[in-house]
Amino acid sequence: MSRYTVEITNGTATDAQGTIGYDPPLRTFFLQGFPHPETDECALWLGAFLDEYATLESIIETARAAGYEVRGLTQKMMITMIKESGKPTPPSLGERLGIVR
Repeated sequence: MSRYTVEITNGTATDAQGTIGYDPPLRTFFLQGFPHPETDECALWLGAFLDEYATLESIIETARAAGYEVRGLTQKMMITMIKESGKPTPPSLGERLGIVR
């Protein structure tokens, strides 16, 4: 799984420790930021479900539509995540048993 630290802004606040990456078992890109100081639950948490964001562009666009901007993504980060997302991932045991859809 690729995982990178990026800066995420929402117009009024900045999370300098946001996280973006690709999760092969879920076959989705993910983006997390703005954890609650007591519960660690993130105000921004995209890509937690199977096949939710198939492209890096789609997750960035979804974040932007919700008022968030991602900064600090390098070309190397993007290429690594995109390459990882292009590798076929077999269905998990849960998928094969019909537990996960």
